[in-house]
This record gives sequence, structure tokens and C-alpha cells, in this order.
Amino acid sequence: MNKTAFGVDQNGMEVVLLTMQNQKGMAVTVCSFGARLVSILCPDREGKLADVCLGFDQLSDYQTRSGYLGATVGRWANRIGGASFTLNGKDYALYANDGANTLHGGYEGFDKKTWGYETVGDQQVIFSYTSPDGEEGFHGTLSTKVTYTLGDEGDLSIRYDAVSDADTVINLTNHAYFNLAGSGTIHDHLLQVQADSVTEATEDLIPTGKLLPVEGTPYDVRAFKRVGDCLAMKNINAMFDSAEGFDINYVLNPVGNGAAATLKHPASGRVMRVYTDQPGIQVYSGQGLSGSAKNGGTYVPYSGIALETQHFPDSVHHSHFPSTELGANQPFYSETVYQFTVEE
Repeated sequence: MNKTAFGVDQNGMEVVLLTMQNQKGMAVTVCSFGARLVSILCPDREGKLADVCLGFDQLSDYQTRSGYLGATVGRWANRIGGASFTLNGKDYALYANDGANTLHGGYEGFDKKTWGYETVGDQQVIFSYTSPDGEEGFHGTLSTKVTYTLGDEGDLSIRYDAVSDADTVINLTNHAYFNLAGSGTIHDHLLQVQADSVTEATEDLIPTGKLLPVEGTPYDVRAFKRVGDCLAMKNINAMFDSAEGFDINYVLNPVGNGAAATLKHPASGRVMRVYTDQPGIQVYSGQGLSGSAKNGGTYVPYSGIALETQHFPDSVHHSHFPSTELGANQPFYSETVYQFTVEE
């Protein structure tokens, strides 16, 4: 396990980078600021390594720039409409950081915290953070652990464990952006998501409560489709047009032990399969990306795609959505695996 200093945060706490390696030459770097993924070096079919995870070279970029690159997002990932919710008959007001709504935990969510950490062997890092009662308006003291484990076969597991001392709500995800080419845009990637429907959303991306079939829309990637071809589908779906691409929650079909989503880059042979126990996956095609990138590069719209496994947006206001309520002293557990392989 390689440990590198990465500066100090706004509170003077040391921030570190930790790099795991497996026997196939993969190297995954995570950061204690935001318990985030910083880089994923993967071989292509010829054994050439490329970094397939978007990120920055400087801590200051993670502190000041939007996009949540690689971060653990919480306490509540995605959006809560009206920046408020009711739990056990009591109303809770949150910070509105996305128009009238709360996005990804509020003003200073988990992505802006420096987490404690421990390493287990050479291929596992456990981050920990305790969110005090009332932080960002959420009820209960919530203790959270995020465990990254790199397997020798190319599996990168992200496990979430949490417990609260009072009833609360919780929705955790990772907001990594992937580009299996290592550079350029995602237009030539192939995407498949095992979902027959998405959650209908308003212009500010708050679900209406309705589920819309993907058939006949740009969201239909039940069979592999080139991302660029989907992005070129104009005047077919108002939500897709308004978002200028993918920014939607897919309602995942039960897949047993199969992958919920798969991303491929035919030119390099790299493949990433997503396995999860979560009911939804937010697909975001990175249309808001811009500015400086790692290694002196520059990000442009569609430089990467996020596949965020999570509960549905605004679940706190839709009783027919899977519940995000967590009872006092009830353990929360979830795991998502990003599996990297190569096709000839």
C-alpha cells in the first residue's frame, strides 16, 4: 500500500492518497478527502495502462470545483425536493444547494469531509466518518464506513456500512466518472443498463413519482448502444433534451447475480460491469464537465460517464419508492462492485 501526502483540508487536517495494486497490474488510488476514487489504472487488450477514472491533480480542485468527482456522496445522494422531508411526523429543513432542492448531502456533504482511514493488507482501505446529529439538517448521529477492496481479478468493491443513534434517512453512492479510453469523450463507448423504466422527473430533476418505460426513448439501453448515438437522438424525449443527455435514475430489473449495467470501449477492449444491491442507478453522461484535468489535460462535456448506484431520487416524498428510512441502531449495509475486464 503506497501512501502519499495530498495537502491539508480547510480545517488543517492531513489528506492522504492511498494506492492499491493487484497481480494483474491494476492500480487504484483513493483519497481521504471525500473518501473518493482518484484514479483507476487498467490495462487494455495489449496490456497498456490508462487511467479510466476522472479526477484532479490538486486537493484544491476537489475542495472548490463542482462535479463530485470520485466522491462518496451522502448523507443523502441525489436530490431531495424542496430541501425538506418529514420523518415520524416531524419536519426537517435541509440546505438548498440546487435551486430549491438539496443535492448530494447539502452545502457540505460527505464529499467535503476528511475521513479517517485504515489499511488492511495491500488491497483494502477502510474510511470512516461520524456525522453529528443535525449536520446539514439530518436527524441522528450517523457513523459511516466506506471500504474499498481491489481484487486480483479486477473487481473493485465499494462497501458501505452505517448506523445511526436515531431514526433517519440515508442514501449513499460513489460519484466516479469513467472513461474507458483514458482520454477523449465517451461517445464511442457502448452502454447497457438492465432497466425497463426510469423515474420521470421535472426540469429540475425531481421525480414526479411516475415510472416511464424506456422503450422508444434515448434511455433505452437494454441492449448495448453507442453512447454517441443516444446523445444524437433529439426531439424524442423532453427530459433527455432538457438535460442534454443522460441524467436520469434507472429502475433496475432484478438480475440475480448478473450485472446491472455494463460499459464497453471496443477500441481498447476495456469492459466495466456494475454489480449492486441497490434498486436504482443514476446515469449521468458528464455534460457539465469542463476545465483542467489530471496530468495537464482538459475536461469537456461528455469526458466521462457516472454510473451511480443508489436509491431513487426524492424517495422521502414518494412512499411507493423503495424506502430510505433507517431506524435507530439498525445497521445499514450496501455493496457495489465495478468489475474491470478486457475483451479481445
